[in-house]
Amino acid sequence: MTDKDEIRQHIKVKEGQRPAASEGASERVARMGTASVPKLIIEFAVPSIVGMVVNGSYNLIDSIFLGHAVGEIGLSAVTVANPIMIVFMALAMLVGNGGNALAALRLGQGDRAAAERSLGNVVTLSIILWLLVAFAAANPVLLDMLLTASSATDEVRPYARTFIQILCFGFVLQSIGMGVNNFIRTCGAPNRALGTMVVGLVAATAFNYWFVILLGWGVAGSALATLAGQACSVVAVLWYFLFTKGVALRLHLRCMVPAPRIMGTILAFGFPSFAIQAGMAVVNFVLNYQLAFYGALSPIGAVDALASIGVINRIGMFSVMPLIGTAVALQPLLGYNYGAKNVKRVRQTLWLGIALATAIAVVEWGLIMLFPEAIVAAFGITHEALVTFTVFALKVQFLMLPFVGFQIVGANYFQATGQPAKSIFLTLTRQILFLVPLLLVMPSILPQMDPALTGLDALYYAAPIADFLSIFTTALFIVWEMRRLRRMEADLL
Repeated sequence: MTDKDEIRQHIKVKEGQRPAASEGASERVARMGTASVPKLIIEFAVPSIVGMVVNGSYNLIDSIFLGHAVGEIGLSAVTVANPIMIVFMALAMLVGNGGNALAALRLGQGDRAAAERSLGNVVTLSIILWLLVAFAAANPVLLDMLLTASSATDEVRPYARTFIQILCFGFVLQSIGMGVNNFIRTCGAPNRALGTMVVGLVAATAFNYWFVILLGWGVAGSALATLAGQACSVVAVLWYFLFTKGVALRLHLRCMVPAPRIMGTILAFGFPSFAIQAGMAVVNFVLNYQLAFYGALSPIGAVDALASIGVINRIGMFSVMPLIGTAVALQPLLGYNYGAKNVKRVRQTLWLGIALATAIAVVEWGLIMLFPEAIVAAFGITHEALVTFTVFALKVQFLMLPFVGFQIVGANYFQATGQPAKSIFLTLTRQILFLVPLLLVMPSILPQMDPALTGLDALYYAAPIADFLSIFTTALFIVWEMRRLRRMEADLL
């Protein structure tokens, strides 16, 4: 019996029954359609959440070390670089999440060979994207255009240029280390996936301390430390698919041959994840421009405004990482069961995932509201007026955080079940359709409503309003989808 036939045999097993002959990799895959859903969610979610926190920690670590070693100018440089760094993550998630979603669906349909071709083409796409990014970094005109778009002041520009250029040349490490890592979870080894991420974070932290604090290399040292950590993750990820015995998927050179149809499907499935991050990048480009403009009109100044709100945005990105991690962890479970037409398990997985993401968001919200001063101080901000401004902005911007998990998991559900257009729309509601217009108009409207508030103040009030609108829109889509699933289940009976 071939591996493909064996997987098909497991898929035919009815819910609640144990396969007659299941061992090794095929059993780990097939249990996504038979094992306890709550148990699977916890098993997959914990490593995924921690893994996303690890990915988000790279930015935080850079900011913390630079804030203490270089000061506000270092924080401002990372803030200017932040939109471009988000674009890097968007590209990694475009190919990684898209390929992983396709592989999960193919495994659910019993086609291991197609799943391995998805894995191989993700690696190929990662290399192609790296070449494009490296070309942009080597072109001074393109790099300066990016810095200008990110509102780099003359004082901050040289620091930001150094930081971004180093990360561009090493982008392939992030793309493979983060994107291909998703496949390890789909292979039924979420703890192994987590381990490959933790190795990178520990290494990056150690290298940051060495390069930035001990050697005094500043922003260049921080960027090199990030690449060193990502390189450690890449080695661990590739080792799993090349040398580990008994894995559900194997990375073969023949599967890396570019297949236009597979690549097109990967990009279509991954676009919602890309849109989330790309939307964040657009928001950060707009926000940096507004911060530079309205910050210059306030007593805080443009550089301190970039440093302050930049810190809040990094906290915001970090806070959504566990929520995205929950959504990513649900992806193979949703995709496998949707492909196998286990509608009941699809619904159960979705609602338990939403409950988990909401619980995490509530805990995060409580910590932010209880300890804002300590959080701000961790980034090296000590000026009293700047601390007061940052703390207040932090509290306002995170008002709707307890409900954001529902929106992220809800939007990701449509990606996992092969409905990318809906997922793309829901993803874009908060970042593009709502938040960007609010960032542009709120500085003109809010001061007229309350003269005590400035144009700079208005920038952080935009976030909770955009959150509310996007959560409401997602709720409408989920209600409609639940009706569709009930009709599908009735047709299968």
